[in-house]
Amino acid sequence: MYSVWLTAQQQQVWRKYLAATSLLQTAMHRQLQQDCELSLADYDVLVALSERGEQRVNELADTLGWEQSRLSHQIRRMRGRGLVQRRDSGDDRRGASVSLTDGGRTTLEKAAAGHVELVRTTVFEGLSPTQLEAFGEVLDAMLGRLAG
Repeated sequence: MYSVWLTAQQQQVWRKYLAATSLLQTAMHRQLQQDCELSLADYDVLVALSERGEQRVNELADTLGWEQSRLSHQIRRMRGRGLVQRRDSGDDRRGASVSLTDGGRTTLEKAAAGHVELVRTTVFEGLSPTQLEAFGEVLDAMLGRLAG
């Protein structure tokens, strides 16, 4: 039977994980704002569209793991800045598709170099190949349990 509390070691690792993810999110947001005036949410949408091409709104929401209402608000803001375009398909709002504009692609390309450098230096630099493999395995296990 499990204790209601984490062990001391689990608690220590958990707190480090929370601190690391919080600091990393803040650093990524700051870098994107400074380099190209993007939010991390903007960047996530641009990356998903660049990797998968035009997507239906509901598919993009699933890809990002977002609620559709959050994505709709995000797309509206990004359309206003010329980063994405939305095409309706009849009366079915779920049938609407979203794609990158040329401006969105250019902005993503500008943002990517700094973002990749930040991730490389803060997450991967200094890890041995064995540590990197173990890190990937831990994340795969977590994601598998979260997926159900």
